[in-house]
Amino acid sequence: MSDPLRLLLVDDSPTDAKLIVEALRRAGLELVFDRADTAQAMRAALDKGGVDAVLCDWSMPKFSAMRALALVREMGLDLPFILVSGTIGEEAAVEAMRAGANDYVLKDNIARLAPALEREIRDGSEREARRRSDAALHLTESHLRQAQKMEAIGRLASGVAHDFNNILSVVLSYCSLIRDNLRLDDPMRDDVEEIGKAGRRAADLTRQLLLFSRQQVLETKVIDLNDMLASMDKMVRRIVGEDVEVRSTHVDASCRVRADPGSIDQVIMNLVVNARDAMPTGGTLTMATANVTLDERTALARQGAKPGSYVMLAVTDTGTGMDTATQARIFEPFFTTKEVGKGTGLGLSTVFGIVRQSGGAIRVQSEPGHGASFEVYLPRVDEKLDSEKHPIAPKTLHGTETILLVEDEEQLRVVARNILRRYGYRVLEARNGGEALLFCGRNTETIHLLLADVVMPEMSGPELAKQLAKTRPAMRVLCMSGYTDDSIVRHGVVEARYPFLQKPVTPESLARNVREVLDAPGP
Repeated sequence: MSDPLRLLLVDDSPTDAKLIVEALRRAGLELVFDRADTAQAMRAALDKGGVDAVLCDWSMPKFSAMRALALVREMGLDLPFILVSGTIGEEAAVEAMRAGANDYVLKDNIARLAPALEREIRDGSEREARRRSDAALHLTESHLRQAQKMEAIGRLASGVAHDFNNILSVVLSYCSLIRDNLRLDDPMRDDVEEIGKAGRRAADLTRQLLLFSRQQVLETKVIDLNDMLASMDKMVRRIVGEDVEVRSTHVDASCRVRADPGSIDQVIMNLVVNARDAMPTGGTLTMATANVTLDERTALARQGAKPGSYVMLAVTDTGTGMDTATQARIFEPFFTTKEVGKGTGLGLSTVFGIVRQSGGAIRVQSEPGHGASFEVYLPRVDEKLDSEKHPIAPKTLHGTETILLVEDEEQLRVVARNILRRYGYRVLEARNGGEALLFCGRNTETIHLLLADVVMPEMSGPELAKQLAKTRPAMRVLCMSGYTDDSIVRHGVVEARYPFLQKPVTPESLARNVREVLDAPGP
């Protein structure tokens, strides 16, 4: 064996203990040892750790083998326990074996001790390996069950959000159109404004559901989390209040990731607000970053992570903390420990969705009364930082161009048509891709823009655009959908690099996106 064995000899006789050690060394074993002859001394030796096996005399004036064996089991230790005695009888030996002793060796046959000890240590190592394997398997199964549950909730949330986005597009659009037709002093105007506010709050909820289900379109770029935290410092301090001390630590000078800046900003703010709420009487909020490398073992403990290089962002508070049951549900949508009306329960589920969609993982560590620490792991990159680009706002939202509108949802098609006509456009309508192809095949008039839903029966919006591009190469394309990232990828929006408008749409967002596409420089 490469390392010396670390033995604990429970024996009241220093001479007998020395004889046992000499016999083992003559057998070729390297070892170091401690000796104990009382329960207190034995517990102190075991508390220090590092013991490979216990060799125990059967009968001692101040102690006994059975009490020593009970102490080992009481401390939860799985150590080879071998009786070495010159006085033990067969019945006593059997009793000790039933109580958990691994073997017994008579002192007049001490030569048998070395092979017995080696065998029991080898068996113990195998048991430990099996325990670790079983624990890893249990953890993997637990993570799998949690992932399946969250995936199922995510699919449900995504489907609800898609249908709700179509409905909200109609509600918000008509609300805006009605408001614009009312005089400033009309008493109905305030009522319409309230309807609009409620619709926008509903739109925010659907957006958070999409973030949780990892179905939101992210515009990623290379950013440095250190720079982001520095730029948010004043805002964070205002949010948490004067009774919370804010600390920031950066282990590494650069912590670069590829992510959507707005979404990461939302992750940080949600974690900060969560920490503030956990410290109603004040405390300390610490935000830290570091470049870390996760191996297979450490990645397994961070559900969703794979071995590799990451940037860790940790947000830690000294607040009330959480028990294990709460931690198991903390990322589920609509789960909250706050009073009714004090929160939607979507803050941490939004964080979970953004982190997972960004290719990362999140872990929470907490105990009741001892605060909480949320660790976010995002894949680290060594690329150059992307420069900040600010889109140029169109000078006007009005136009006179001809737009082919293809939308299978009738209410949404009607409201989009009305909006575009109010902004001056000439609108041609089709319920699906087939109708659009037939119309374009029979008419030669110029169509400046194709505005098409992404997911439609028979033919998707991007596929329709590709078909029409053969005969109308100058026609611009704008896709819109209540579905999100996964559907958009599968239907070719990202691959073809078509501009995309996420539902719910409003008159202003629709007009602005149409104008931006029409005014964009040609290829």
